Amino acid sequence: MIIALRDFCRAQQPWLIDTIESLIRLESPTTDKDAVDRCGAELQKRLESIGGRVSKLPRQDRGDHLLAEFGCGANQLLLLGHFDTVWPVGQLSRMPLKTENGRLYGPGVFDMKAGIAIAMLATRALLETGTSIAHRITMLWTTDEEVGSDTSRGAIEDEARRSAAVLVLEPSLPGGALKTARKGCGGYEVVVHGVSAHAGIEPQKGASAVQELARQILTINALQDLDRGRLVNVVQVQGGLRSNVIPEEARAVVDVRVPTVDDGADLERAMLGLQTADPRTRISVSGGLNRPPLERTAAVARLYDQARTVAKEIGIDLAEGSTGGGSDGNFTAALGVPTLDGLGAVGDGAHALHEHVEIGALADRAALVAGLMERIE
Repeated sequence: MIIALRDFCRAQQPWLIDTIESLIRLESPTTDKDAVDRCGAELQKRLESIGGRVSKLPRQDRGDHLLAEFGCGANQLLLLGHFDTVWPVGQLSRMPLKTENGRLYGPGVFDMKAGIAIAMLATRALLETGTSIAHRITMLWTTDEEVGSDTSRGAIEDEARRSAAVLVLEPSLPGGALKTARKGCGGYEVVVHGVSAHAGIEPQKGASAVQELARQILTINALQDLDRGRLVNVVQVQGGLRSNVIPEEARAVVDVRVPTVDDGADLERAMLGLQTADPRTRISVSGGLNRPPLERTAAVARLYDQARTVAKEIGIDLAEGSTGGGSDGNFTAALGVPTLDGLGAVGDGAHALHEHVEIGALADRAALVAGLMERIE
């Protein structure tokens, strides 16, 4: 059956390219609801044209998310991803849609509009070849992944709980490898409150918030453990009012990435337990993990083994790996639902001017997703 699915997907490559290009032409930066909804309207039309029963999940401040169902069954497989991008409207003038040296270029093509089209072709392959699968197929395409998924997380988790497995159509690792682990992502804001004074007349009456924050940054930096995969980086600093005033307030933003839930808990205890060295100052810390880690559990490993077997039948040597970036798959994996990430396009340049996908890998990628869905019990 996998050969029939592969041959179908290869024959439908022109349809696949047309679908990708139609989505790229409709630029969809997360923060522009009108633009995202225009892209969503095109995506809804195309989902319905291949037999999807599509529902909008309206949002006031972000684009409307789309939920599409295919087939029937008591349980479902969830295909997950997003159609918002980091690129503003007008980016097409700097990054024109083009085909060059076997690559398709354009804003959002790799991250991750090609992945959406791959999922659609995989679903078409199953339906149009009459392949029997144990579950109905549900797709959830969201509009705020690039800014933390605040308005979509509830829907993601609800659909994941109904699912036998979650397949995330985010782009692959280099060379096409799947993502069987992702770090948990989050951040903290550290604010130090000091005592202001005239810097030139009586600085001793002040307590510098900037100086105390500098001490705290050294403590925070020491929490990083590269060997363990725990990343802690102070990425923004602000402080001071004027050149002649001992600063009363200073603040820092800290980016954190952790490989395990336990690492996240340890780091949170350390951050919330920060103490000032100067007793005249006080410190407040807010924040935490936005996305829990996607850990390589036995369930994740089983899904990967199934995918690797399908890939081998297609003629692909399918590797796996981990990444420090998060996705909506972090949420589903944290619920204990088997989740496999990175099933989208092979390419490079996410969030970069050279963003592209490898055209020659697209159809077989769809066949891989179709074959995996057929194998999941």
